[in-house]
Amino acid sequence: MSISWILIITVALFLLQHQLFARWGFRGLRIERAFSTTHCHAGDDIVMIETIVNRKLAPIPWLRLESTIHAGLHFAKMSNLAVSSGALFQNHRSLFSLMPYTRIVRRHGVYCAKRGWYKLETVAASMGDLVGVQAASSIHRMQLELLVYPRLVSRDDIPLLSSRWQGDITVKRWIMPDPFLVSGAREYRFGDTMNSIHWKATARSQKLQVYNRDFTADPRLLLAVNTQITETMWDAVTDPELVEKALSYAATLAEYAVSQGIPVGFGYNGSLQGQPGVPVYLAPEGGWPHLEHLFETMAKLAISCSRSFEDFLDYGIEQEGTAMDIILLTSFVSKGIEESIERLESLGHSVFIIPLQHSLLELNGEEVGVSNVSAHSNAFSTS
Repeated sequence: MSISWILIITVALFLLQHQLFARWGFRGLRIERAFSTTHCHAGDDIVMIETIVNRKLAPIPWLRLESTIHAGLHFAKMSNLAVSSGALFQNHRSLFSLMPYTRIVRRHGVYCAKRGWYKLETVAASMGDLVGVQAASSIHRMQLELLVYPRLVSRDDIPLLSSRWQGDITVKRWIMPDPFLVSGAREYRFGDTMNSIHWKATARSQKLQVYNRDFTADPRLLLAVNTQITETMWDAVTDPELVEKALSYAATLAEYAVSQGIPVGFGYNGSLQGQPGVPVYLAPEGGWPHLEHLFETMAKLAISCSRSFEDFLDYGIEQEGTAMDIILLTSFVSKGIEESIERLESLGHSVFIIPLQHSLLELNGEEVGVSNVSAHSNAFSTS
């Protein structure tokens, strides 16, 4: 046989196998991705599970999967995995080789660096033939979501509150839960913890009773985060990390309040992703399901400013008819915010402030220390 015929047959076989892979390469191929959990907190490590199944007689010499994932999720380095990062997104590439009727499961370690609502909707797949030339490509649709809640911090790291919780002063509300200050019993309410049940009173009344403590006569807590960094800031947030810190503080305090059986709510003068211009408000409720809903809401928040903080306080929180403990997480207190606080207090609410920075703050062009920002925080030791 002449060399010409050998070349012709070789080219024909190459074209034939290339066409076979191009037409039927993805037939019988299943691509799946899943996270080891649907939700976690920033700073947690999770796993992304990648499953590839080849359910046909023909092998797949190589299969490359590519997807764009937010840079807030950091993938651990491993063989057959390449990750190239940009400012907001990163390209995730993995390479496989499958024999006939083979199933491969690969686990990628993921560090959840930032709070957010992460979606993976498409995966681009490319397949090569026996020679190594790319023969086919396809886009696979999937609905993969991960909610990363704000990072939880130690309550001792939250400014002012940790020191204000100390002391022997009996307060009227929830600020310093003291298990030794008991004033009788009351009926069990949704959200009360099991360790607060008064078993003797329950036996006498034949109804579930819990210890009634001086500071929890009827506590309701609202955490309000101000996304304005300065009074003149509008729309685009100039310091997103400061807002993230406020959300971490709010998540930590919310978890603590629910663990103590205290109804907790949340306010945010920014908006949810996909709902621009609409501030967020969740009325105080108790129980762990409500806390999960609150965390989910925090995970979906966009770092934005939809309304000035004083307007948010006036037209949102002010509508609450029952007195609450309101904690404001803000980097400044303007004259307008000060007036809003006074109106809230005149309605029976108790207002406390957590400053988001310890440096001098500018109020109406004048520099004042953190002590002025915490003027309303004196209620921690006097209420």
